[in-house]
Formats: sequence, structure tokens, C-alpha cells
Amino acid sequence: MGRRILVIDGHPDPDPGRLVHALAQAYAEAALAAGHEVRRVDVASLDMPVLRTQHNYRDEPAPPAAERVQQDIAWAEHLVLLFPLWLGGTPALLKAVLEQVLRPGFAADSQGGRMPVKRLKGRSVRIVVTMGMPALAYRWWFGAHGLRSLKSEILALVGFGPIRDTLFGSVEAATDQTRRGWIEAVATLARQGR
Repeated sequence: MGRRILVIDGHPDPDPGRLVHALAQAYAEAALAAGHEVRRVDVASLDMPVLRTQHNYRDEPAPPAAERVQQDIAWAEHLVLLFPLWLGGTPALLKAVLEQVLRPGFAADSQGGRMPVKRLKGRSVRIVVTMGMPALAYRWWFGAHGLRSLKSEILALVGFGPIRDTLFGSVEAATDQTRRGWIEAVATLARQGR
């Protein structure tokens, strides 16, 4: 039996020629063909304001676009989050979306200075990151700090797990054959619901 999978295309540029968009499309198509249920969120198309105060985050309702993403996350058993590495981490627009969506009351409940109650347990995550540098350099030389922070200080903090990652590096130098290999690798993960 298939899984309920939410594919979040986190590239802020709507240009259809972006590699992240091709990877997200390949994942969604392969997952559907394998019998999984799939929903998609394209960050580039969301009307999502940036949070500016703690009051906005804690006390004001989420904007309608964030509420729709929350509904998709509540529905999903598995999330696939794809994005290009920008300045060592997620693009600002994707981070703004995560801040709007993963609010108190939906993602976690605060416990007065103690660790929050995690409300999104039971959902696994696959993070797919593209980058200009070699993936091994990002992981081992630079310590993958942006990725580690996303995994431990955002996703795991609200209950997601297990959280796995796939990194594709040196994208500007990649041949068409290499890119096709990456697309097939993502499609293989999709067929397996991973």
C-alpha cells in the first residue's frame, strides 16, 4: 500500500529550467506511478509574508497559504523537501515559509521554558539539496551546518523523523548524463516511498 507523500519544491525561482524543479517533478511522477498519494507545494508560487516579530509568530493566525501547507503536512506520512543550497543553508523564501508553517499550536506546544511538545511525530523526511560546490566538501569540509541545523533545530525539534538527506554537488559542472542520473536516483527513492 502506498504512502501519503508531500513534495515541497523549495526553490524560490519559478524558472522551470531549475534542477530542483526537475527533481521535484521526477519524484512526484515516480511516486504516483508506484501507487503513492502525492501532494505538492511549490514555494516559488506561495504568497507568504516574512515574520518580523515574536507577536506575529505566537499570537497572530497563519496566513492562508501557510494554513494550506499545514493541512498538507497534517495529511502526509512522508515529506520530501528539495532546495538549492544558498549561503550554506536554505533559501530565505523557504525559511520564511517554514517559519510561517511550523508555528506553535501546529508544529509544537511550548512548555514554559522546557523542550516543546512535538506535534508532528510519525512523519519521515527526505531532504534533497543541490549545490555548486562538491557535496563531499559541503558535508565534510564545511560540516553541512545549514543542513544539520534544518534537521535538528527545525524538523526534529517538532517531531519529524527519521530525517534523511541526499546531496547533489557541483551542479554547474554536471553533464546531462549526470543530471539524468540524479533524476533517476530521486525517482528510485520515490518509488520506494523514501
